[in-house]
Amino acid sequence: MANIKVNGKEYNVDATPDTPLLWVLRENVGLTGTKFGCGGAFCGACTIHMDGEAVRSCVTPLSRAIGKTIVTIEGVEDDIAKKVQQAWIEEDVPQCGYCQSGQIMAATVLLRENPNPSDDDINLGMSGNICRCGTYDRIRKAIHKASKM
Repeated sequence: MANIKVNGKEYNVDATPDTPLLWVLRENVGLTGTKFGCGGAFCGACTIHMDGEAVRSCVTPLSRAIGKTIVTIEGVEDDIAKKVQQAWIEEDVPQCGYCQSGQIMAATVLLRENPNPSDDDINLGMSGNICRCGTYDRIRKAIHKASKM
């Protein structure tokens, strides 16, 4: 049994220490907004925040989450995240939508660390998040819009 804090709530989960946090969040905690994409930290669909940093939950063991503050797409609600989500809607970013929770989580950290990013900053900051539909131009435009809100 392990005790983890997710979106402000404590959870006592029955999983081995090496279980990927993605599966703990989805199967033990019941938060399915974080998606499985590749299982190797290449696509970004599983991006969450751990102590404010964007991490890939598919390769993060449960043992690393103990004592940390975990935020998933269901719990991200600071001012930056709200601006990102609003800009995402206004720019009609999602197409299939599968990658969007990971994209939003990465964009939120990017804007927290760099409130006025250039295109190059956005390309670098979002480079680990893949959109199979190719909405990168809309993603970039939404990040710029959110930075000005």
